[in-house]
Amino acid sequence: MREALGLPADGGAGAPVYAGVSTDSRTVAPGALYVALVGERFDGHDFVAEAVANGAAGAVISRPVDAGRTPLYQVPDTLAALGALAAFRRRRMRAPVVGITGSAGKTTTKELTHGALAGTMRVHATVGTLNNRVGMPLTLLATPDDAQVVVLEMGTNEPGEIGTLSRIARPDVGVVTTVGEAHLEKLGSVEGVLHEKLDLIRNLAPGGRGLVGEEPEALAAAARQVAGDVRVAGLTSRADADLRAETLEPGSRGGYRFDWRGHPVALGIPGRHTVVNALLALAVAETLGVPPEHAATGVASVTAGAMRSEIIRVGGLTVLVDCYNANPPSVKAALELLSETGDGRKVAVLGTMLELGPAGPALHRRALEWALAAPVDVVAAIGAFAEAAEGVDDPRLLTARDWGSAYLALRERLKGDEVVLLKASRGVALEGMLPLLAADFGGVRGEG
Repeated sequence: MREALGLPADGGAGAPVYAGVSTDSRTVAPGALYVALVGERFDGHDFVAEAVANGAAGAVISRPVDAGRTPLYQVPDTLAALGALAAFRRRRMRAPVVGITGSAGKTTTKELTHGALAGTMRVHATVGTLNNRVGMPLTLLATPDDAQVVVLEMGTNEPGEIGTLSRIARPDVGVVTTVGEAHLEKLGSVEGVLHEKLDLIRNLAPGGRGLVGEEPEALAAAARQVAGDVRVAGLTSRADADLRAETLEPGSRGGYRFDWRGHPVALGIPGRHTVVNALLALAVAETLGVPPEHAATGVASVTAGAMRSEIIRVGGLTVLVDCYNANPPSVKAALELLSETGDGRKVAVLGTMLELGPAGPALHRRALEWALAAPVDVVAAIGAFAEAAEGVDDPRLLTARDWGSAYLALRERLKGDEVVLLKASRGVALEGMLPLLAADFGGVRGEG
């Protein structure tokens, strides 16, 4: 343990063995090692005693605490120590590691990759979006000894985070879905986002392979400058010829159908952009030796997660709930999905895209222009989108400070048979409009 943390050996007779690693004193497993993290509004050192009472057999700390006879390991930075523990675990793993990042689509691609691999290999993967400097190391540390592959999602909102995560995980396969205007508040520019995301490719394990999407065009070229083995998946001639969808055509419920190595794939997640994510997942499976028929079946079994291009019926309305995250690339993809879904009138409800920094007003204006240029009958612009709509004269447009106010105006424009897109960043909680729609237009049910 002291070796993993970079501490001098204590000369003891034997190193303790821990049942796991936890950062939550309330749920720590008996025999586990507790890591006392420090945040803006909490200090895990205040809960070391609670962790010990709940069964922790040791604790990693950065300042002295009273824990009785429980072994304590004092380090300068407990968050860095958590990463060091995960890196130590990684160095002793035989299972290959897949790392996935991108400005949009990384969680969907992670789920599709899990599906592509699961029929052939025992997969340990990120649960939900535990993709930061806490969640990813904990996921890696929780890898079962019998896992045959580990799939890790990696997120970032500040420079250096992908570099830190990828140096811990040293992926054998690194996937970058796309790069665009996301987290500009700290990353500064699209060029800054590109440099940050490519840290995943820079830190591949020796002999590792990079897989990237075809958008934007600069992504593939930049990736190939930092690594020798990079493949490109997509729908156009910019993608490698053998990583394009064959016989692509619309399927049911907004999904697409295509062939992969001679085997049919019918996607359960809607949207043309999902095809690229599926191709990346299939390429990961092929790189790891999964038979194409198994990968195709597995990818087709994956369905949309909650609030991620989720299709819900509300009475006669078809509602596309895409409220987990929002940035310009994902808004553009959501508008494309709206235009492809159903035959009724189309309604786009757009809430603020967060963490865009000084570029936010211009990016909201551009995304609003995309919406008004699309085959959409009503555009509800909320928050920063409403500010971007100042001076815009278009009868399809309605504006409001918040979604509650927007709904009052939107309700008057709905007949009850429209396709409605709800798109906003997580902090807007735009899904709160669903109960209002249900109250006025009928009960909620999934599309399955």
